[in-house]
Amino acid sequence: MSMTDAGVTAITLTEAELDRWVTHAPTRGLLAGPGLPPDTGPLTFAPLRAHGLRRLADATDGPCRLADELRDRLVIGELLNPAGMERESILLDGATGEITTAYLADPWRTRPFAPSLTTMLRFAAVTEELAGLRGRFASLAGRYGPGVAGEASRRLLALFEAGTDGAVPPYWKAAALIRPLSLVPAPGPAGLALEMPGRLLDQEFGHGRVARFEETDFPPTLTHEPTRRFLRETGLPEEVVDTELLLPTLTEHYADESEADHLIRLGSLSPDTTLVLDGRTGAVLTYSDATLHPLNTDVSTLAFTLWLLHHERTIDTHLSGELTTLAYDQLAAAMLDTLAVLDPTGMSPGSSWHYWTELLRGETDGVL
Repeated sequence: MSMTDAGVTAITLTEAELDRWVTHAPTRGLLAGPGLPPDTGPLTFAPLRAHGLRRLADATDGPCRLADELRDRLVIGELLNPAGMERESILLDGATGEITTAYLADPWRTRPFAPSLTTMLRFAAVTEELAGLRGRFASLAGRYGPGVAGEASRRLLALFEAGTDGAVPPYWKAAALIRPLSLVPAPGPAGLALEMPGRLLDQEFGHGRVARFEETDFPPTLTHEPTRRFLRETGLPEEVVDTELLLPTLTEHYADESEADHLIRLGSLSPDTTLVLDGRTGAVLTYSDATLHPLNTDVSTLAFTLWLLHHERTIDTHLSGELTTLAYDQLAAAMLDTLAVLDPTGMSPGSSWHYWTELLRGETDGVL
């Protein structure tokens, strides 16, 4: 082990540890010299510190018949997926230096990740720069909107393409296309988390497909003025709003909810999941199986979530389904991380069942 310039202990290996498994000279030089940081951007190499250099054949659970070219791949790290998602392992080919990923529970299915350790570390570093709007992304700090997000995406994708001859692996392509979308909304006015760009929802969902409300639509128990203003001026996509019922309270909609006058039914996310607004605080919840669960901080983050889910489908359509076909789990992780930047409701420690999180993990039969 050694100390990096930042004072963090780097993970290094001795020549004796490398001799048997790593013959690729540049890779040996990196692992025996500067080493690997414990964590960098979306990656962690803590398993290497905990277990040492392990072959994939030795790291998998129970007897596992692997092809010869996979047995000697070396497990060196993991992808830092959002909480609750299984972590995918980072594998090194000691002969070529190539980096792939696979789940230890399904080690036969490997996916390309980077042509070398050096390239992978560079990818992780620039992704971290984007997250902090530092370095090559510092000029974007304090700027918001679709144009800014598009510029960040183009910069990140160009940096990835420079290290892969233009053939960017799906994980990094998802990062370049999804993570910058957190720059679309600006910090919100008093009482709301976000300020959505004007007509953004109309451009995404189509003219006439965004529901906006009049003052006469609001029940007296909707006292949170920033929410009233957002519903009047920005609105929500019609696909989740019940426009035939003028914002009834749960007491009016469900006879057995006699003490829910402050809870207002906005619409539904699926046949058995009702979208609910707390008229006093502006918080957005779901109501399912007679139980309320937090969903979004407020209507502004609800609108962004709906926009992001729809926009992801638009992006993937342009890519002919590449992201959802080749790396849906990696795409879902990028989506959850992007949502958590602006609304950590579903990622808070100890949080209960959360609709968006389960939907993106593929465990919910939602309509979106």
